[in-house]
Amino acid sequence: MLEFIQLIKQRYQSALAQLDNKIPQYFEYQTRIEQLLYAEAFLRKGQLINDFPNFPLQIAVIGPTQAGKSSIVNLLLNNDLAGVSPLAGYTVHAQGFCHQVSLDDLNGMQHYFGRFQCLDLTKLSRNRFDSYAIEISLVKSNTLPNCVIWDTPDFDSIDSNDYREGLIRTLALADMVVLVVSKEKYADQSVWEVMKTIEALGQPTLVCLNKLAEGSEKLVLDSLLQKWQQSRRDPLPHVVSMLFQKPVAKPLWVKAQQQLLFEIAGQVNRKKHGIQQQQFLSRYWQNWLEPVFAEHRAQEHWQALVDQALAQAVTDYRRDFLEHPHHYHTFQAALLNLLKLLEIPGLAKIMSKTRRAMTWPVRKLVGWGQGDFKAASDKEVTVLNQIGSHVLIHLADQLMEKAELESANSKWWRDTAVLLRQKKPELLQDFQAAVVCYHVSFEQAIDAAAHRLYYKLKEQPILLNSLRATRFSTDAGAMLLAIQTGGIGVHDFVITPLMLTVTSLLAESAIGGYMQRVEAELKQHQLQTVKTQLFQAHLHSQLYQIPQLVHSPTRFNISPQQCRQAEQALHEKKHGLRIL
Repeated sequence: MLEFIQLIKQRYQSALAQLDNKIPQYFEYQTRIEQLLYAEAFLRKGQLINDFPNFPLQIAVIGPTQAGKSSIVNLLLNNDLAGVSPLAGYTVHAQGFCHQVSLDDLNGMQHYFGRFQCLDLTKLSRNRFDSYAIEISLVKSNTLPNCVIWDTPDFDSIDSNDYREGLIRTLALADMVVLVVSKEKYADQSVWEVMKTIEALGQPTLVCLNKLAEGSEKLVLDSLLQKWQQSRRDPLPHVVSMLFQKPVAKPLWVKAQQQLLFEIAGQVNRKKHGIQQQQFLSRYWQNWLEPVFAEHRAQEHWQALVDQALAQAVTDYRRDFLEHPHHYHTFQAALLNLLKLLEIPGLAKIMSKTRRAMTWPVRKLVGWGQGDFKAASDKEVTVLNQIGSHVLIHLADQLMEKAELESANSKWWRDTAVLLRQKKPELLQDFQAAVVCYHVSFEQAIDAAAHRLYYKLKEQPILLNSLRATRFSTDAGAMLLAIQTGGIGVHDFVITPLMLTVTSLLAESAIGGYMQRVEAELKQHQLQTVKTQLFQAHLHSQLYQIPQLVHSPTRFNISPQQCRQAEQALHEKKHGLRIL
């Protein structure tokens, strides 16, 4: 699952880099990337607590700029370790402070933070945001349980996008959250967007209302409750109100609430982490995969267009060749093979030599002009090549039409159209080569049909001998005429009368019905062979893959199978999510 979330995040980041930052989709993608960063970090936390069950309690102090987060951290630590500044955006790195926790207790922390490097607090640089710091607090605090408490960057300043990932990783690591807001900042939309996003993480929360003026507490609390209910479905947590102390300019923790963080820490239940993972992923799953599913729908639509085009190609082939009265010649080729089988065994060699002698002038003329002579291409090959070309032209037109009509997904269709145009010569060349291979291999089926007729004739000896006699007498008559005419045009004259005579005898004989059945079966076999070997196995598979071969930074290219596997992992365990 972690790998799948990272894959989606990478695809979003790649697509975001191509978008205009002024369009709504840009901000929508930016929000989803942030949610995916939370998901990735929360899955990493699941691995961390699985590998290190005694990993120390983690508390994240979060809030907008100038809310006083660092001051609250120092107050809770009873130690001035977190840097405090009146400047907005002063803290840009996550800084952890160990309270009654040693560094040896933090095995697995670096693996969790991944590419983020742990540096000394003094070496953190505003020029590098992929880093964090961990320091030991040597002072014991009565307000804070044993833990690592994190001072975090803001999430609402102009520059917060630069260091937001560090904040997200720290926030996802936290077992509990302290939200610090001031009377000026509690209503900021950025605050409630974050709180809404992390609701599914199930972190016990404490709200600190900092810098309150006397008399404003009830008004701010009522407004805070309203904001919470608008953003989240869980009850408003404990709220600590902290009045602004002008002389010391520091917040003061009410003594009566010193044990509050201990109580909230008791609500932490890491055994529920799997369920919380599942809830968080399920909440955003459909939204994250929306562009992926849109590509799947486009792919299915494209495949439907390909299927329609190939179905029409089969219809065209049947009309323009198999059912065409002048183009179809396959069964005639089978009858020609039958003629060879009908030759009288004792006279076959003599007749063959005589034929070769008579047709020598024609063959010689052909041989002399061989450099320029080209035999007429087979009609079936020509028809198939024309149909293949028409399929590609038709699909290219369909793609451009879709690009114009479907504005939401026009780039997907346009990119596919561009690739199809680029690959058209290669596709045509491959298809033409496949047509030639089919045409040669189908000669076996033609020869098999001739042998079926011949074996059937052997069951009728009288008819067989009659056909052989016809074969011999027609050959002899043709030879006499060929001698008189000098052999020019002998081939046409030998074949045509013989074919007519044999066909008539077969049709009028007792096996006439059988011959018609052989012809029909041969035609059906030819149709099925063209459909499966050429249109389905060749064009179908190649055309289906065209959209998947588009390498565009805006394409997600995540297969339905990958999505199904991820969803299966998401719902695999009733009481938690299995980490893949």
